[in-house]
Amino acid sequence: MNFFDAQDRARRATQWLVVVYFIATALIVLGVTLVVAFALFGTSMEGQRYSPWEILVANPGPLLLTAAITALFIIGASIYKTTVLSSGGGRVAQQMGGTLVPADVADPLRRRLRNVVEEIAIASGVPVPEIYVLEEESSINAFAAGYSPGDAAIAVTRGTLELLNRDELQGVIAHEFSHILNGDMRLNIRLMGVLFGILVLGLMGRMIVRGGYHGRLISNRRGKGAPVVLLIGLGVAILGWIGVFFARLIKAAVSRQREYLADASAVQFTRQTDGIANALKKIGGYKEASHIRAADPEEISHMLFGSGARFTGLFATHPPLGDRIRALDPSFRESDYPEVVPISMRDRLAEDSTSAMAAAPAQELPPADLPESVAESAGNPGAQDVAYARQLRQAIPATLYDAAHSAELAYLLVIALIIDRGHEHRERQLRLAEEQLGAERARIVARLHDEVSSMSSDHRLPLLEITFPALKLRPPAQLEYLVELASRLIDVDGRVDLYEYCFYRVLRISIGQAVNPARSPGPRSTARRELRHAAIDLLTVVADYGHEDAASSEKAFNAGKAYFGKWAREHTYQSKEHYTLRALERSLDLLTTLNGKGRQLILKAVTAVAVHDNRVTTAETGLIRTICASLDIPLPPLLVSPRNIGE
Repeated sequence: MNFFDAQDRARRATQWLVVVYFIATALIVLGVTLVVAFALFGTSMEGQRYSPWEILVANPGPLLLTAAITALFIIGASIYKTTVLSSGGGRVAQQMGGTLVPADVADPLRRRLRNVVEEIAIASGVPVPEIYVLEEESSINAFAAGYSPGDAAIAVTRGTLELLNRDELQGVIAHEFSHILNGDMRLNIRLMGVLFGILVLGLMGRMIVRGGYHGRLISNRRGKGAPVVLLIGLGVAILGWIGVFFARLIKAAVSRQREYLADASAVQFTRQTDGIANALKKIGGYKEASHIRAADPEEISHMLFGSGARFTGLFATHPPLGDRIRALDPSFRESDYPEVVPISMRDRLAEDSTSAMAAAPAQELPPADLPESVAESAGNPGAQDVAYARQLRQAIPATLYDAAHSAELAYLLVIALIIDRGHEHRERQLRLAEEQLGAERARIVARLHDEVSSMSSDHRLPLLEITFPALKLRPPAQLEYLVELASRLIDVDGRVDLYEYCFYRVLRISIGQAVNPARSPGPRSTARRELRHAAIDLLTVVADYGHEDAASSEKAFNAGKAYFGKWAREHTYQSKEHYTLRALERSLDLLTTLNGKGRQLILKAVTAVAVHDNRVTTAETGLIRTICASLDIPLPPLLVSPRNIGE
């Protein structure tokens, strides 16, 4: 599945959702107003009979007020729910009864879950999400929630941990990462907020019925208005159920086909169908199936790995379980569902120790083919990326790996990662760190920096991605200060090199997503002329940094420019070395307004520039990953590795 097309489809689905929401709201408002009108008609004063039209003419004020209150109630409820959810995916997991898995967890089952999540996050090129377990749920299920990869949370039920082996767990987590990468997650959380106003109307109707009934008992003969209240409450309750009907219908329409696509993506992640197929088979053979019991699945049924409830047919948010399995294993029959029993801890640990994935050799491609390959694999990592991520995770020195999982030390590790790699300005930066954090913390930063200096450059960004669950345990103000301190450390020597810029921008973007998940990505539109100039400046920057002389840079620039079509022919290569990083910053900020097709062209073009000389330097790799982070393109780490360039 093409990542850029999936992103555009998700945006169109969001626009369609808004239209459907307002239509549904208008119909419900009309329905409530008619209920009030008929209630007035049926209880006209002194037994006199009035026609419906006379009731409408005689009571325009109450009916208009009813319509206004109903509309405000529905829209207000949706806004309230959306505001509550704006704190990110972790809030959704907590509302469902999820317990946060500590970054330094010792329990073997939860450590295995953390390892699997980290490996797939590194393979995808996104920050590691928060991890939750629904401890009260013994069924097999999971979900991903959040607005963006930077604020995402993944939750699994306790049954998922206890009943699935590592391959099956990996298939489930890969399925959920597909929802994160393809824009489904953002659409799903918006769907929760939008539909809440419709769903809550039924609750209001039931409250009116109960209130009217008790009011009638208390007021006895003096309560002449009680029948009206009861009729209105009953009508609103019925309309509320109609709202539930439409909400379930909308959720089913949005999510069904996406489940098939996410299953297929999970197979691509792991290069084998057994993992996710066997997880689905266990759902079918397990007495608890995928049902959510301790929490109400109504709001999040469209987000779950399994159905979560017993909705069928028109209301089902997921395809039939047998159909999903047969899409992966055509030979499957309903009689093949296995008997499911918990795996013993001894067998599970033995299985985990022998299930290491061997990294498949990276496919070597000529430079002419690599831009297309990179664009196709954005948001679609394969098994070799997961295997590489697992090896990379295991190769990180234990001291740094443990620090990345500590709420206290992860903060200091980020500072150590940005300290000058050449040690030229190290002491000045450490003095600044001591002024801001104290002598003891500055000494810890120095020790961590010594470890970082001996580590491969390929490990730096993945190590930053691993720190995010621990970092997000800190208050937003501290995270914002971390970004500010990183900026001051970079400015100690009065200049910013490419590594410092790339690291800082990725940090700033990821922290921004964590602190303000529901943020607007920036200006809604930018003039075409500005976008074109920004694209040309971006190619110039990549050409300047990746090639040794002006002639080579110009040839590489022209190779990338060819992807832009006729309009780019008038632009020629002009080195921007004297303001390279300022041009890069401005270009990336403007290009965030591009649609999926535009972002895909940018990725192809910058890749063509980088590989034109048949090699990709570490600086170019970091630059491409920074461009992708800025444009919300999840890029697997292997794709721009020198090993992918044919000799």
